[in-house]
Amino acid sequence: MNAAVESPNRQFAPTNQEAAVARASGRLLSRYAGLNHSLTLRVMDAGQEQPLELPAGAVSLLRDILDAMAAGRGVSLIPENAELTTVQAAAVLNVSRPFLIKLLTERALPFRKVGKHRRIRMEDVMAYKNQIDREREAVLDELAAEAQKNDMGYARS
Repeated sequence: MNAAVESPNRQFAPTNQEAAVARASGRLLSRYAGLNHSLTLRVMDAGQEQPLELPAGAVSLLRDILDAMAAGRGVSLIPENAELTTVQAAAVLNVSRPFLIKLLTERALPFRKVGKHRRIRMEDVMAYKNQIDREREAVLDELAAEAQKNDMGYARS
């Protein structure tokens, strides 16, 4: 994500060399990421080799991180149970803070108040984002179907 969400687990945009390493590593890891089981890697450091076991979910997440880095994007990891400020939540949704405040006022997103400040759970932000994404996809599907029906140059695939 390229928005400025404060997180101790943040990797800014990688250098070209890091992106190249991520691309090569991601290709290797992608062979195993879809298998849905843990993966044991051998880590070499100062001539010593140690096994490192990654659970299936971590393998998949690591592949996604490497894909983002290979594309030159920075990455932030935010736990699902984290509470975000309005600035952070707006950044995750890629909307302005005033628009997010409007969503909160309309109760489109649940929040709680800590003093005068609003806090939004990350899982609620992601649920809202997924809902909006599904609605957008449905609208695009309708538009594509209408364009096909009216023979507007869109071929069925």
